[in-house]
Amino acid sequence: MKKRRIMKKEKISQPTPESEAALRQELVEHFREKREILRQQWVQHMTAKGLLAGLTQEEIETESITIYDTVIVCLETGEYEDAQTYAARMAERGVLRGMTTEQIIGGLLTLRDVYGRSLFERYQQDMEGLSAALDIYEPVANKILSIVALSFIEEREKIVSQQQEAIKELSTPVLQVRDQLLILPIIGVIDTHRARQLTEQLLRTIRAKRAKVVVMDITGVPAVDSKIAGHLVQTVDASKLMGATVVVTGISPEIAQTLVTLGVDIAKMNTVGDLQGGIEEADQLLGYKTIRIEPETSLNHQEKKVQ
Repeated sequence: MKKRRIMKKEKISQPTPESEAALRQELVEHFREKREILRQQWVQHMTAKGLLAGLTQEEIETESITIYDTVIVCLETGEYEDAQTYAARMAERGVLRGMTTEQIIGGLLTLRDVYGRSLFERYQQDMEGLSAALDIYEPVANKILSIVALSFIEEREKIVSQQQEAIKELSTPVLQVRDQLLILPIIGVIDTHRARQLTEQLLRTIRAKRAKVVVMDITGVPAVDSKIAGHLVQTVDASKLMGATVVVTGISPEIAQTLVTLGVDIAKMNTVGDLQGGIEEADQLLGYKTIRIEPETSLNHQEKKVQ
């Protein structure tokens, strides 16, 4: 009969809070003792990878020291407030300086590797100690990395959002031609969000400029659907409530047919063929009189040279 081998499971001792705290402090002292050596290694690796492009030597020294020490503080205290504050500042400066995602995130990944290798060298004869050390170090390194990545993404999104708002403002400019007269030239496709923003911006400007007439030119609008037509009518009605009359110009034959087909109440809209006619209509509404001045006939005089 074959004898069965009985495999005995080795009991793995769980670290106590006291032993974990002692090991954590040991790691902190190790990283502080090796501070300059590991920091220089980190700078060398980042230089080789091209992650320090655009930074001066003074900036490299300052930033590398700050990040290195921040990691140690987080490891020692278990708190990440300093990392969050620094990550927010670094992300803001990085975006403004034009640093890439690879430079910011790649630098933190490189530092994590430098720290990790130093632990392997320290505990290479003690696998159990190495495993325990990595269990303490890796969560801290990964947490800091996620904080920096999130700060960088949030800063990018904030700048993109600001740029989008600026583009939207430029895409629907409300221009003051003269006292109490505004012109709103609309160009491009109008979706529901843009139509709502257009109405809000126009109403704010009517109030701020105390406008009485608005010329809304839609020559550059390729098409209008039922929702956009409804928004245009609502804009006209809202402007009336603000005390301003809207003159709509530049309606193409296609848009005119669409408005009729959709059953839009045309009676609510004061329409004129083109922008020039719209301005003339606005002047009449404001009480301006147009006077045609005939050009003066220029007389050609021959100059005589005095002998």
